[in-house]
Amino acid sequence: MKVRSLGMSGLNVSSVGLGCMGLSFGLGPAVNKADAIKLIRLAVERGVTFFDTAEAYGPFMNEEVLGEALEPFRGSVVIATKFGFRDGDSKKGVDSRPERIKEVAHASLKRLRTDRIDLFYQHRVDPNVPIEEVAEVVKDLIREGKVTHFGLSEAGVGTIRRAHAVQPLTALQSEYSLWWREPEKEIFPVLEELGIGFVAFSPLGKGFLTGKIDENTKFDSGDFRTIVPRFSEENRKANLVVVDLLKSLAQEKDVTPAQVALAWLLAQKPWIVPIPGTTKLNRLEENIAATGLDLSSDELTRIDAAVSRMNLQGARYPEHLQKLVGR
Repeated sequence: MKVRSLGMSGLNVSSVGLGCMGLSFGLGPAVNKADAIKLIRLAVERGVTFFDTAEAYGPFMNEEVLGEALEPFRGSVVIATKFGFRDGDSKKGVDSRPERIKEVAHASLKRLRTDRIDLFYQHRVDPNVPIEEVAEVVKDLIREGKVTHFGLSEAGVGTIRRAHAVQPLTALQSEYSLWWREPEKEIFPVLEELGIGFVAFSPLGKGFLTGKIDENTKFDSGDFRTIVPRFSEENRKANLVVVDLLKSLAQEKDVTPAQVALAWLLAQKPWIVPIPGTTKLNRLEENIAATGLDLSSDELTRIDAAVSRMNLQGARYPEHLQKLVGR
């Protein structure tokens, strides 16, 4: 497994991490605990060193499973978790009061069975708490040795700059893939200027870019995608044009569409690390294998040219959730 550094922070991680959210949250019923632990430990065996969780995934269940799975490997892995929702429940709204941040840090340390959080993100920006106060609290946690690196998730340019001025940011985590390239416009130039890494969640378009989803796919009632405009039946049908492009390239190179999508993302910047999530061992192997796929400059140009001509349909969040991003 190749290694990447998140910006100028010196935090080195595997070039592909594992997003653990779907093991217990957002995609229907939680995965059996034993199966989840088996998947996480297989990822470690295959060279993955970067694991992403949050108190809100469950809530709490995800951190507990990850803590148990990684306890034997703690010295060789990097664990990222998040604070920022009231009572750890994303449905209750944001909460980044200083006392709440400290409370989350202490509780997460116990659930993760560790003495430090390698990367501690604010899950969503809280408009009621100045980002400078948030950064100062995390700075104190870093001084105390309970946290090593500070990150933000789905934050806007102004917030990134203000937070970084108080406590240097190691990473910004946001959605990025061939069918959501918005961060390239304003976010990437600022990250490059400040030496901040980028962690890409949903690098496979919440599964759409794998080629296994079409307009006829039925999702579990507890699956987050049931409320995502981009996943309406009509929009899925229209957006298959990007999947067709990936399938064409995959066939030429004898790989899968998902591997082409991940290889494209890895080729964009050396400080970008995708964290595809999965609940299946074969998909984990497939995603890891993408790190060995190199796309030529001609192939990258061909992809960019084709995607630039596409008019992809649907917002990536329903309106009430869209209000929480880019602040």
